[in-house]
Amino acid sequence: MTRIICIPIMTETNEAALGQMPLCFAMADMVELRIDAIKNLDLPSLLSSPGGKVVVTNRKSDEGGWFSGNEEKRVALLCEAVSMKADFVDIELSTDPRLISLLVKTVKKYGGLTQLIVSHHDFTGTPQMDELFRIVDESYRRGADIVKIATYACSMKDNMTILNLIGIIRRHNRNIIAFCMGETGKISRIAAPMFGSFMTFAAREKGTESAPGQLTVHEIKEIFRILQ
Repeated sequence: MTRIICIPIMTETNEAALGQMPLCFAMADMVELRIDAIKNLDLPSLLSSPGGKVVVTNRKSDEGGWFSGNEEKRVALLCEAVSMKADFVDIELSTDPRLISLLVKTVKKYGGLTQLIVSHHDFTGTPQMDELFRIVDESYRRGADIVKIATYACSMKDNMTILNLIGIIRRHNRNIIAFCMGETGKISRIAAPMFGSFMTFAAREKGTESAPGQLTVHEIKEIFRILQ
C-alpha cells in the first residue's frame, strides 16, 4: 500500500519557501507550494531544482486561499508552472470552465508532463454521496488526472462517507485524494491512504498547518508505523 505524504509550504516570501523545500523533502515524499501565500513569488527559482515532486497550488480566496489578484492572473501562474514542468498543478472545480480549459490545453501543449489535480473544498460539512459523485464526475469531465475532495467532518459518519467514496472511485481505476477536515476528520487523514487515496497532507511542524485538523508529518508517520 502506497502512503504518499505531501507537506504544504505556506510562506510569505519566496526565500522562506526555498529554505523550507530541502527540509520538507527530507521528511516527506512531496511538497505542495502554496504560491497564493507568497508575496514576492519567483516561480523559476522555486521550480528550477526542487529536489522532489512538487504540487503547485494557487488557492482562490473562497476556498481557503490567499491569492488577491484576478482569476486570469491566478490561472496564468499555474500555466507558467506547467511550462516549467511542475509535476502537478491544482485548480479548483469552481474556477471558470474557460480557465480550466486553458490550463488543460497548456498541459497538453507541454507534452502532458504535468498532472492536473481538480479540487473541491467544503469548509461547512460533507455532502451526501450523490453530490460527491457529481463533483467527481464533473472534475474528470473538466480534464482532471486526479480529483481532490476535502470536506469538513461534522460527525464520524462523514469520515466513513469520504472513505467509502475513495474505495468506489479507486475500484474504477481513477486517482483521488480525499479526506475530511476539522478535529473530527483527523481519522480520515490517517485512513485515506489505506482506502486508496493518492496522497495525504501533513504539516512540517505544529503551527504550519494549511487546513484545520492537519496532523504533523511526525505524527502521521508514527501512526503509520504503529499500524504497520
